[in-house]
Amino acid sequence: MASSFELRFGPRIESVSVVRRFVSDFYKPVLLDEDLASRMALATHELLENAVKYAATGEAEIRIAIETMADGPSVVIRTMNRATPENLRTAADAFDEMNRTSDPYEYYQQVMRRSARRTEGSGLGLARVRAEAEMSLSCDISDEKLTITARGAAGAP
Repeated sequence: MASSFELRFGPRIESVSVVRRFVSDFYKPVLLDEDLASRMALATHELLENAVKYAATGEAEIRIAIETMADGPSVVIRTMNRATPENLRTAADAFDEMNRTSDPYEYYQQVMRRSARRTEGSGLGLARVRAEAEMSLSCDISDEKLTITARGAAGAP
């Protein structure tokens, strides 16, 4: 079940919806699971939107793969971009807060309540991927590069 792709492009918000549709259309027949393909598309959209929106310079990058793990196949979505020190701190803080709440839906509700008071952006992306797409999230910050990885179980086709 090796199906993967990688894209690198100049940060253009218009590309996010195009990539989301591609992921949905490409993985539906590969996975034979419309729900999983839909959750992958949602996660792709949210993570790529963040990568593009908060890219400091240069490129945004996304890699999507089905990996074979000891406990079965797994969907892996990874975005990478260079970010400002301020945006790197914001991402690290968001992951710290998210990881303190074990229940993804409880955390999503907290973030939704807080987003109602925000004047810019919703801040819901990561919480939405974790709760609605049912994926675990991890973050790696190295120099000025931010890598966010979403991982979820994929049933065998």
